[in-house]
Amino acid sequence: MASFIQKGTKNILQKQPNDIVFLSALRTPVTRAKKGGFKDAHDHELLANVLKATLAANPNLDPKLINDVHIGTVLSELGGSKAGRMAACHVGYPETTAFQTVNRACSSGLSAITGVAHAIATGMIDIGVGGGMESMTKNYGSRAIPTQLWEQLRESPSKDARECIMSMGLTAENVAERYGVSRTDQDEFAAKSHQKAAKAQKDGLFDKEIVPVTTRWHPNPEQPEVEEEITVTKDDGIRPTSSPESLAKMKPAFKPDGTATAGNSSQVSDGASAALMMRRSTATALGLEKNIIGKWAGTQVVGCRPDEMGIGPALAIPKLLDYTGVEKKEVGIWEINEAFASQAIHCVRELGIDADKVNPKGGAIALGHPLGATGARQLATLLPELERQGQEMGVVSMCIGTGMGMASLIVRE
Repeated sequence: MASFIQKGTKNILQKQPNDIVFLSALRTPVTRAKKGGFKDAHDHELLANVLKATLAANPNLDPKLINDVHIGTVLSELGGSKAGRMAACHVGYPETTAFQTVNRACSSGLSAITGVAHAIATGMIDIGVGGGMESMTKNYGSRAIPTQLWEQLRESPSKDARECIMSMGLTAENVAERYGVSRTDQDEFAAKSHQKAAKAQKDGLFDKEIVPVTTRWHPNPEQPEVEEEITVTKDDGIRPTSSPESLAKMKPAFKPDGTATAGNSSQVSDGASAALMMRRSTATALGLEKNIIGKWAGTQVVGCRPDEMGIGPALAIPKLLDYTGVEKKEVGIWEINEAFASQAIHCVRELGIDADKVNPKGGAIALGHPLGATGARQLATLLPELERQGQEMGVVSMCIGTGMGMASLIVRE
């Protein structure tokens, strides 16, 4: 496979003029769908806040130099690209800055970042923003699982085709059954995610990555005319008191005798995220080299059976390591999206990686999974943690609905 990636850890850790670097990686808080602080906000409203914050975090960059914006979104309202483009223009991105939305289900945010990286690497653009937005409050439902479908697909001779619309919860049950992940294992993993996130939040470890958002709030659904203004400053799905014992009391969510519950699955959430990216030589020419916080060092994506889509990271990560020439032991932090405890546990076991290096500030079970924004959210969470721990490299990875996995290698500056 042809590549513009320099292989091998020694080469990857060297600073090269053609490196694709990050100057900022920010996110809104992630809040519970239908109950949390963004239940009355729009996806593009959240995007507007994080795009504006990206400009504010880089005050010495003329917005006219930003060539393109790629935003992941899965359940978009107003056609996605229309609302997102409006949001970008609204907060100060000029008409010369192009815009597109990206949909690769759960990896949409990471796909957006990768798309910007590829555009920079091939010389198509010099500067871009990659990120994601999602309001699952407003858009989750038939936009997640299609109700109007070509009948030949429902009756397709291809088992994989038919199972592309299988409930994600049932795919999690398949992973648990096929790979021996017990209910106890899942509840313990989920409780630990909440405990890690609660400690990180208490210690202020999310503060550097989060952009506060002021929005409207309707306190009483029966009185929609009553509106308040609130400022959301932190993730609101974290449950500090969560324990394996409390989670063990929850009923299966997807099948009567199953092991996946609302407590050991990712939360349905709202949020947005964005990262400013450019070529290192561009940052140097603009006098911004001191603002560089990390670099993108490669992405790989791979398909798998739709009915066990959760195993995606266990397939994508080895492909990424082979592609970049990096060894597992050289990766300091693994941000592996916790779509479900069963699949996250299986991937960690299958990869043979140190569980203590996985999601050190908690994952989507505690923080939430706003579909289109998650990949960029993971990046925003990873980069400051690499700095705090003094680690050089991290990996962002996730499983993807319909049966895929994606993974990117990120290097701290």
